[in-house]
Amino acid sequence: METVKIGMIGYKFMGKAHSHAYRDLPLFFPNTIHPEMKVICGRDLKAVASAAKQFGWEEYTTDWKSLLQREDIDLIDINAPSDVHKEITIAAAQAGKHVFCEKPLTLTLKDSREMLEAVEAAGVKHMVGFNYRFAPAVMLAKKLIDEGRLGEIYHFRAWFLQDWLVDPNFPRVWRLQKDIAGSGSHGDLGGHLIDIAHYLIGDMTEVIGMNDTFIKERPLPSQMTGLTATVSNQAEKGKVTVDDATLFLARFANGALGSFEATRYATGHRCTNSFEINGSKGSVIFDFERMNELQVYFADDREDVQGFRRVLATDPAHAFAQNWWPPGHTIGYEHTFIHEIVELMEAFREDRQPVPNFRDGVKCQEVLEAVDLSIEKRKWMRISEI
Repeated sequence: METVKIGMIGYKFMGKAHSHAYRDLPLFFPNTIHPEMKVICGRDLKAVASAAKQFGWEEYTTDWKSLLQREDIDLIDINAPSDVHKEITIAAAQAGKHVFCEKPLTLTLKDSREMLEAVEAAGVKHMVGFNYRFAPAVMLAKKLIDEGRLGEIYHFRAWFLQDWLVDPNFPRVWRLQKDIAGSGSHGDLGGHLIDIAHYLIGDMTEVIGMNDTFIKERPLPSQMTGLTATVSNQAEKGKVTVDDATLFLARFANGALGSFEATRYATGHRCTNSFEINGSKGSVIFDFERMNELQVYFADDREDVQGFRRVLATDPAHAFAQNWWPPGHTIGYEHTFIHEIVELMEAFREDRQPVPNFRDGVKCQEVLEAVDLSIEKRKWMRISEI
């Protein structure tokens, strides 16, 4: 296989991110299998036609089912809203198409498990879009942990803070509707934190949480794209049915303790996706707003120079760095998607499942639902009981 022919469903925020990754991968990673951008699909004919031209797709359509019948499509990329993920994934798997699906896999744990069953029964490749794993600084943290350089891990604390909903007059976009999005900050932001925790620390055994919805109603949007929207009538309002902020505590299987916070009401924070890990031999701190940097502390440094050091993860020693620019020349958000697609294409080349895949998506959903149940029941919930 020299190329993987893509049919993509979705054309807004994530559609643009994925398209950019497909287009740039051959330029910077010439030695892997290349994606071929065949067809982009969306519900609005005029909008998807414009996206096809802008993003560089060969064709466009409004009928996603037609993609599944085409012999010149190998993989279905799903970045449409979460409520359609299940139907498209199961149909794609049954048609023998490989699947790359954005997170969260779907609205419920039950549905995500059915998606996993479908792709495994079909024997197709499957990947879930947890792109933050692919920041070189995050991968450096993983390397330090795996090599034992941080020692026994005691603490994992993570926070994903945004402020785009602080204005009470911001419209009720689809991300604020439970029947479409599944959850609010918990699934959208907290899902990334959970996956990072699984990637770096391992499985969680029990959780307890709390949440709140600060603004119960918002104006209905007349138009929306990604995280932006406009309103034509401020008086026409709709109910917000998801959480605005969720916090929870966790215990990991290896004995480490965890704390997690996800909110869209942290005034002044645009995209503070951060974690700190403390071990018996050292610690690391990561902040995605400074995504090329990892703060590293080693306890065995001489006392007169002990302290956190800034490691710029752009040297050839760091993951993917040799394919980009000279040391010190930083990369950005969009590059995490390119690295994600590199992993997907390498999985085709090596005939294996990419990582993270739907099993990781289900594990994330298990924690999300365990937290929700803990809030409902006001008690600790074991992941094994979900």
